[in-house]
Amino acid sequence: MSIGSDKLNFIVAVTLYGVSAIYSIFVFRKGFRQDNRVNYCLLLGGFLFHTTAMFQRGFSLNRCPIHNLYEATAFIGWTMAAAYLCLGLWSRLRFLGAFASPVLLAIGIFALMPGLDAKSGTMVFSGGWLSLHVALFVLAYAAFGLSCVAGLMYLTQEHDLKFHKFRAVFSLMPPIQRLELVSGRLLVAGFILLTGGLIVSAIWARKVSVAFVVDPKIVWSLFVWALYLALIVMRWKFSQGGRRFAWGAVFGFLFVLLTFWGSSLLSPIHKPTP
Repeated sequence: MSIGSDKLNFIVAVTLYGVSAIYSIFVFRKGFRQDNRVNYCLLLGGFLFHTTAMFQRGFSLNRCPIHNLYEATAFIGWTMAAAYLCLGLWSRLRFLGAFASPVLLAIGIFALMPGLDAKSGTMVFSGGWLSLHVALFVLAYAAFGLSCVAGLMYLTQEHDLKFHKFRAVFSLMPPIQRLELVSGRLLVAGFILLTGGLIVSAIWARKVSVAFVVDPKIVWSLFVWALYLALIVMRWKFSQGGRRFAWGAVFGFLFVLLTFWGSSLLSPIHKPTP
């Protein structure tokens, strides 16, 4: 079976994300003493190919390209890359790419797995509800992904402070307190966006008389919402920040990545049809 030009551009994007991930190994070895312009340019190149692939797929189908698992996964990765590139305009945050590139590579490889690029599902939104629904959920997942990245950086810095104190002192990685603050704010932003997405979904379900809380995908989304709410409460109400909060941000996003696909396949609304 021939591969479309959109898929080829996406493969090039994933390849560049992979080169960036490999280059990140050298960034780790240097202790983040540079602002990682090379890594930023690699991710920018991958993002440009990724964007081209998204537009080609969207124009060829005359719709927003999020109707199967391949498209949804690619869209989440694209949003994460865009968010990082915006943050990377500030040189002090540019080293986030060393942690973001392996995540983008993993998402891209998963999206390219056989069987995910099936025909469109049965989910139909009227008017602008589809675009708003997708935008809110995808931006929420992107914020959670970057919060996970910041959490990984926090854990790395904490490890350096414990076992490689001099490398941590001379590193240009932000102070551990700033990393915790960034991770927390990104998680709150994602939670607000996810809440908005659930509200839009409820409004749409009421308009088309769909059982909102019965669908497995909606139940999963509500569980994710409750999971991140618990993290927020743990962080600010009970002052359980630091290492526990960082691990919570990491495992929370891993849970989203590992269960997103299964919940979609179980959902009669979101499941792609062969």
